[in-house]
Amino acid sequence: MKPDAAAGKRAEIVAAFKHAWHAYERDAMGSDEYHPLTHKGSNFSVNGGIGYTVVDSIDTMHIMGLNDEYARARRWVEQSLSFDKEGSFSTFETTIRVLGGLLSAFTLTQDRLYVHRAIELADRLLSAFDTNSGLPLPSVNLARRVGIPDAAASEIISTAEAATLQLEFRYLAQLAKRPDFWRKAEKVMHVIHDLLDKAEGLTHLTPILMKHTTGLFVTSDIRLGSRGDSYYDYLLKQFLQTNRTEWLYREMYEKSTRSIHTRMEQRTYRQKMVFIAELHPGSLLYPKVIPKQDHLVCFFPGTLMLGAVTSGITRNRVTIPPKVEQMPINAQRDWYLGLELLETCMETHNTETGLAPEIVMFKMDEADAGKGSPERDWYIKNSKKGGPTPYDARYMLRPQTAESLFIAWRLTHDSRYRKYAWDIFTAIQKYCRLKNGGYATVRDVDTVPVSLEDKQETFFMSATLKYLYLTFSDDDVLPLKDYVFNAEAHPLPVFKPNAGLRHAYA
Repeated sequence: MKPDAAAGKRAEIVAAFKHAWHAYERDAMGSDEYHPLTHKGSNFSVNGGIGYTVVDSIDTMHIMGLNDEYARARRWVEQSLSFDKEGSFSTFETTIRVLGGLLSAFTLTQDRLYVHRAIELADRLLSAFDTNSGLPLPSVNLARRVGIPDAAASEIISTAEAATLQLEFRYLAQLAKRPDFWRKAEKVMHVIHDLLDKAEGLTHLTPILMKHTTGLFVTSDIRLGSRGDSYYDYLLKQFLQTNRTEWLYREMYEKSTRSIHTRMEQRTYRQKMVFIAELHPGSLLYPKVIPKQDHLVCFFPGTLMLGAVTSGITRNRVTIPPKVEQMPINAQRDWYLGLELLETCMETHNTETGLAPEIVMFKMDEADAGKGSPERDWYIKNSKKGGPTPYDARYMLRPQTAESLFIAWRLTHDSRYRKYAWDIFTAIQKYCRLKNGGYATVRDVDTVPVSLEDKQETFFMSATLKYLYLTFSDDDVLPLKDYVFNAEAHPLPVFKPNAGLRHAYA
């Protein structure tokens, strides 16, 4: 693609961001979430929000060069952002979206305002870690600085919620010279590591649920979708974040990836499409394989490809794009699975709208042949023409496929990945964009004209549009060797830990 063509596409993506942001700013500035159909905002607490959408989006504005929008957002952070709010705030979501957003804003601008606000927030979040096991409680009352258990399952936290806080707290520990931030986050990883080393049959695949009261796993599904996804993503990224000095995370990543290949990697019976199945509890040695894949799993192709060229699987640096002979067998295995799995993720965009559904099921034998479209080796569960729209059929403006396309483009410069990214963006513009501002969730990706749900997720501006923009940017814009992206697409720098920060088995 010629430079001027890439610049033109970036300009269209910037225009889309402005269309989303200006509507939010007009109707709901400072609210946690935005509802573009009714032109209003909502908060996660009856006592007011903490500006999820503002803080989640501010680094995207800076990356895109939106100076006026950035200045207004910064002013809001300085003058209006308050964490002294009663109510229950998700430890996980607040960390990846708000703490991550503040830290990324500092990374890009070196403006100490963001560090001061990040420390203030992290001090309030620390109360979540005050448990006997060291695993955090799922929610926090920020005003009272008290952790809050789940109302429906008081002892439970998901593995992803517990193990997707580390990039943020470790980087803040480095900036603020606060070893307590580091120790609290790292304790979680040691609990999980020790459990996996002792557990027979798990082979470094983690159930999606744990008990924060005991620090033990709960018998539950093993999956790379909801409640499990970002645990696996952060294994690699923790290793990369500290300049490949922490071998614990390298080993945990390698072991889990090896087991994903042997126990979760599956293919459809007809077209041999590869996907990552879920494992339902039964015997540890013989769990039931569920041919289901969340859109969330589409982060994994990018993780595999990045890990193949940067993790400990590869003992030496490789060129970009990589030469096969530079990678040992295990790295080649991961690389090629990443390539194939990304094609599967794109195949799930083969819908009436060109948008991928939230969850798909794959056809494993002739008994599945009549489900869904006969041309597709996958289908949406409970989707019937003229029947009620199943939850699985919706498109929520998610970023996971866009993230993998960004990484694939950076590592290969294969033009297909820019084409795929543009196809997704074009479909979003056609079906999710609202004339009067904002973007909305599509209820059923296989029904045109579309029915829309009144929600613009914060990750649309923080992650989806950012990854699409970066796919058409030069490689020296946030180079992968210098940054890791957190679960909400906030770039954080690679660093060597300060003396005194305890890092695992370095």
